[in-house]
Amino acid sequence: MRETRKLTEGAIIAALFAIILFLTLYVPIVGSIVIWLLPIPFIIYVLRHGLKSGLSLLVVTFFVSFIIGGVIVLPLTFLFGTGGIVVGELYRRKKNAFTVLLGGSLTYMANLILYFAGSIVLFDIHPIRAIQEMMLQSVQTAENMLIGIGQENTDQLESFITLIERIDDLTPSMIILTGVTFALIIQLIAKIVVTRLGHDVEGFKPFRNWMFPKSFLWYYLIVTLFVIFGVEEGTSLYLIVWNLFPILELIMTIQGLSLIFFYCHHKQIAKALPISIVIAGFIFPFVLYLVRILGIIDLGFDLRKRMNTQEK
Repeated sequence: MRETRKLTEGAIIAALFAIILFLTLYVPIVGSIVIWLLPIPFIIYVLRHGLKSGLSLLVVTFFVSFIIGGVIVLPLTFLFGTGGIVVGELYRRKKNAFTVLLGGSLTYMANLILYFAGSIVLFDIHPIRAIQEMMLQSVQTAENMLIGIGQENTDQLESFITLIERIDDLTPSMIILTGVTFALIIQLIAKIVVTRLGHDVEGFKPFRNWMFPKSFLWYYLIVTLFVIFGVEEGTSLYLIVWNLFPILELIMTIQGLSLIFFYCHHKQIAKALPISIVIAGFIFPFVLYLVRILGIIDLGFDLRKRMNTQEK
């Protein structure tokens, strides 16, 4: 009886995945949204029935995916399927939210590296360089248009070209940030869904309580010194520095935003203020620069602890 119920649920879950995949592939606007739901069936099924059942579901969804979209869809199924299985298993083992995020991130990163290598070896296509060529062609078109209307000053385009040419060196950090972003978005959605289905899984702490280890501050300062004084281009150290720098800058920015939310909560200031600062940061980059400084100070001087001490 139990096994029959399990098989029935597996069939329903596979059908749900098929519907989501169909919408993703053939309904453009809707597909760009529902694509984030692809791992959810795997998360639910593994959470309820375990890792082996999740792997069996993955095999079934391979056949379903092949019928819906052919061989070209299988990598998409593998990407989100394995990510969902890992997250579901970590939820089943009652791991905390950041452990689940780490597991999901590493899975998506590994898959992206696998696809990156497969694209080069099997199809002789370097994904990053293909993107660079497309971007450079767009810049060339824009430059020709400016020249055509009598605008000879194209210095800004030159700096943009330099940035595009550096993208190839930033491939590792792009893979890391993409993997973490995928994992975070899917985990936030999964938490809502599995909670509504009656499963007790741990969510993230309130954003105002997020704190990175103080060691990250030292990493950031060391890498920043290398950036300021310069590193020989083309060396291994150059690649390490320029891939760590944007990641550590992002960490300091998150730390600073978390401090702002903490301060507003501490002083009972409306959430509209910190939310407005986040929005302003996307519009005016210098705002994020100031936020990053706050993050550095917070890690270096334990501002939150000082606030709590003064309150007492």
